[in-house]
Amino acid sequence: MRKIILFNLITVDGYFEGPDANINWHNVDQEFNGFAIAQMKTADTLLFGRKTYELMAGYWPMEEAIKNDPVVAGLMNSFDKIVFSKTLEKAEWNNTKLIKDNVLEEIKKLKSVPGKDVLILGSAELSSTLIKHDLIDELRLLINPVILGNGTPMFKNIQEKTDLQLLKTKVFGNGNVLVNYLIKA
Repeated sequence: MRKIILFNLITVDGYFEGPDANINWHNVDQEFNGFAIAQMKTADTLLFGRKTYELMAGYWPMEEAIKNDPVVAGLMNSFDKIVFSKTLEKAEWNNTKLIKDNVLEEIKKLKSVPGKDVLILGSAELSSTLIKHDLIDELRLLINPVILGNGTPMFKNIQEKTDLQLLKTKVFGNGNVLVNYLIKA
Protein backbone atom coordinates (compact mmCIF):
# COMPACT_ATOMS: atom_id res chain seq x y z
CA MET A 1 0.00 0.00 0.00
CA ARG A 2 1.30 3.44 -0.93
CA LYS A 3 2.05 6.04 1.74
CA ILE A 4 0.62 9.52 1.62
CA ILE A 5 3.11 12.00 3.03
CA LEU A 6 2.39 15.62 3.87
CA PHE A 7 5.41 17.90 3.49
CA ASN A 8 5.31 21.54 4.36
CA LEU A 9 7.51 24.37 5.55
CA ILE A 10 6.18 25.94 8.73
CA THR A 11 7.22 28.60 11.21
CA VAL A 12 8.06 27.94 14.84
CA ASP A 13 4.60 29.27 15.71
CA GLY A 14 2.89 26.84 13.32
CA TYR A 15 2.04 28.95 10.26
CA PHE A 16 2.52 27.60 6.75
CA GLU A 17 1.93 31.00 5.18
CA GLY A 18 2.04 34.53 6.44
CA PRO A 19 -0.56 37.23 6.00
CA ASP A 20 -1.84 37.49 2.41
CA ALA A 21 -0.40 34.02 1.67
CA ASN A 22 3.14 35.41 1.93
CA ILE A 23 5.92 32.77 1.96
CA ASN A 24 8.95 35.07 1.67
CA TRP A 25 10.13 33.68 5.02
CA HIS A 26 10.91 30.25 3.50
CA ASN A 27 14.48 29.47 4.49
CA VAL A 28 15.70 27.46 1.51
CA ASP A 29 19.20 26.91 0.20
CA GLN A 30 21.28 24.24 -1.58
CA GLU A 31 21.00 21.81 1.33
CA PHE A 32 17.22 22.15 1.23
CA ASN A 33 17.21 21.66 -2.54
CA GLY A 34 19.17 18.43 -2.15
CA PHE A 35 16.68 17.21 0.43
CA ALA A 36 13.73 18.21 -1.78
CA ILE A 37 15.12 16.31 -4.76
CA ALA A 38 15.84 13.18 -2.67
CA GLN A 39 12.34 13.32 -1.18
CA MET A 40 10.72 13.72 -4.58
CA LYS A 41 12.60 10.71 -5.96
CA THR A 42 10.70 8.51 -3.48
CA ALA A 43 7.35 9.64 -4.93
CA ASP A 44 5.52 9.61 -8.23
CA THR A 45 2.31 11.50 -7.50
CA LEU A 46 1.49 14.92 -6.05
CA LEU A 47 -1.79 15.93 -4.40
CA PHE A 48 -2.98 19.53 -4.17
CA GLY A 49 -5.90 21.59 -3.06
CA ARG A 50 -6.96 24.34 -5.46
CA LYS A 51 -4.95 27.22 -3.98
CA THR A 52 -1.65 25.35 -3.84
CA TYR A 53 -2.27 23.84 -7.27
CA GLU A 54 -2.77 27.27 -8.82
CA LEU A 55 0.45 28.56 -7.21
CA MET A 56 2.48 25.53 -8.30
CA ALA A 57 1.00 25.39 -11.81
CA GLY A 58 1.73 29.10 -12.16
CA TYR A 59 5.43 28.59 -11.41
CA TRP A 60 6.93 25.15 -12.14
CA PRO A 61 6.10 24.88 -15.86
CA MET A 62 7.45 28.37 -16.51
CA GLU A 63 10.80 29.14 -18.12
CA GLU A 64 12.08 30.86 -14.95
CA ALA A 65 11.52 27.75 -12.80
CA ILE A 66 13.04 25.44 -15.39
CA LYS A 67 16.10 27.69 -15.68
CA ASN A 68 16.54 28.33 -11.92
CA ASP A 69 15.78 24.84 -10.65
CA PRO A 70 15.83 22.37 -13.56
CA VAL A 71 15.87 19.15 -11.51
CA VAL A 72 12.92 20.02 -9.26
CA ALA A 73 11.03 21.58 -12.17
CA GLY A 74 11.58 18.42 -14.22
CA LEU A 75 10.22 16.25 -11.42
CA MET A 76 7.28 18.54 -10.66
CA ASN A 77 6.32 18.74 -14.31
CA SER A 78 6.65 15.00 -14.98
CA PHE A 79 4.81 13.64 -11.93
CA ASP A 80 1.17 12.63 -11.95
CA LYS A 81 -0.77 15.35 -10.16
CA ILE A 82 -4.23 15.34 -8.65
CA VAL A 83 -5.99 18.54 -7.68
CA PHE A 84 -9.08 18.40 -5.49
CA SER A 85 -11.42 21.33 -6.04
CA LYS A 86 -15.13 21.98 -6.31
CA THR A 87 -14.58 25.37 -7.96
CA LEU A 88 -11.71 24.84 -10.41
CA GLU A 89 -13.03 24.46 -13.96
CA LYS A 90 -10.00 22.78 -15.51
CA ALA A 91 -6.47 21.67 -14.65
CA GLU A 92 -4.10 22.27 -17.54
CA TRP A 93 -0.71 21.54 -15.96
CA ASN A 94 0.51 18.38 -17.67
CA ASN A 95 -0.31 15.03 -16.05
CA THR A 96 -2.97 16.60 -13.83
CA LYS A 97 -6.32 15.07 -12.97
CA LEU A 98 -9.06 17.29 -11.50
CA ILE A 99 -11.33 15.66 -8.92
CA LYS A 100 -14.39 17.58 -7.78
CA ASP A 101 -16.21 15.00 -5.65
CA ASN A 102 -15.64 11.85 -3.59
CA VAL A 103 -12.26 13.00 -2.24
CA LEU A 104 -12.05 10.31 0.42
CA GLU A 105 -12.93 7.49 -1.97
CA GLU A 106 -10.42 8.74 -4.54
CA ILE A 107 -7.65 8.86 -1.90
CA LYS A 108 -8.46 5.34 -0.71
CA LYS A 109 -8.27 4.10 -4.32
CA LEU A 110 -4.97 5.92 -4.85
CA LYS A 111 -3.46 4.33 -1.74
CA SER A 112 -4.46 0.85 -2.91
CA VAL A 113 -2.77 0.90 -6.32
CA PRO A 114 0.92 0.07 -6.76
CA GLY A 115 3.36 2.94 -6.96
CA LYS A 116 5.78 5.11 -5.06
CA ASP A 117 4.89 7.50 -2.24
CA VAL A 118 2.30 10.22 -2.78
CA LEU A 119 3.29 13.72 -1.63
CA ILE A 120 1.03 16.52 -0.51
CA LEU A 121 2.85 19.84 -0.76
CA GLY A 122 1.15 22.66 1.10
CA SER A 123 -2.61 22.27 0.73
CA ALA A 124 -3.49 22.75 4.40
CA GLU A 125 -7.25 22.42 3.97
CA LEU A 126 -6.96 19.19 2.00
CA SER A 127 -4.41 17.90 4.50
CA SER A 128 -6.67 18.62 7.46
CA THR A 129 -9.52 16.73 5.80
CA LEU A 130 -7.31 13.74 5.09
CA ILE A 131 -5.85 13.73 8.62
CA LYS A 132 -9.38 13.71 10.09
CA HIS A 133 -10.10 10.57 8.05
CA ASP A 134 -6.78 8.80 8.81
CA LEU A 135 -5.63 9.00 5.19
CA ILE A 136 -2.23 10.65 5.70
CA ASP A 137 0.48 8.29 6.86
CA GLU A 138 3.35 10.63 7.62
CA LEU A 139 4.00 14.30 8.35
CA ARG A 140 7.26 15.91 7.30
CA LEU A 141 7.41 19.40 8.69
CA LEU A 142 10.38 21.64 7.98
CA ILE A 143 10.37 24.13 10.83
CA ASN A 144 11.93 27.40 9.74
CA PRO A 145 13.68 29.50 12.42
CA VAL A 146 11.15 32.33 12.36
CA ILE A 147 8.11 33.45 14.35
CA LEU A 148 5.54 35.29 12.24
CA GLY A 149 2.93 36.02 14.89
CA ASN A 150 0.24 36.00 12.19
CA GLY A 151 -0.76 33.98 9.16
CA THR A 152 -2.52 30.74 8.31
CA PRO A 153 -1.99 27.86 10.75
CA MET A 154 -1.04 24.56 9.19
CA PHE A 155 -3.63 22.58 11.15
CA LYS A 156 -6.37 25.15 11.73
CA ASN A 157 -9.17 22.74 10.80
CA ILE A 158 -8.11 19.93 13.13
CA GLN A 159 -10.47 19.89 16.12
CA GLU A 160 -9.46 16.61 17.76
CA LYS A 161 -6.20 15.33 19.16
CA THR A 162 -4.07 13.41 16.68
CA ASP A 163 -1.29 11.27 18.15
CA LEU A 164 2.05 11.27 16.38
CA GLN A 165 5.13 9.08 16.66
CA LEU A 166 8.50 10.68 15.96
CA LEU A 167 10.30 8.83 13.19
CA LYS A 168 13.37 11.04 12.80
CA THR A 169 14.73 14.56 12.82
CA LYS A 170 17.31 16.37 10.75
CA VAL A 171 18.93 19.69 11.54
CA PHE A 172 19.94 21.77 8.53
CA GLY A 173 22.92 24.12 8.51
CA ASN A 174 20.67 27.17 8.04
CA GLY A 175 18.69 26.46 11.24
CA ASN A 176 15.76 24.58 9.69
CA VAL A 177 14.70 21.44 11.54
CA LEU A 178 12.91 18.63 9.73
CA VAL A 179 10.64 16.48 11.88
CA ASN A 180 9.11 13.30 10.47
CA TYR A 181 6.08 11.92 12.30
CA LEU A 182 4.04 8.80 11.76
CA ILE A 183 0.36 9.52 12.29
CA LYS A 184 -1.01 6.96 14.73
CA ALA A 185 -4.41 5.63 13.75
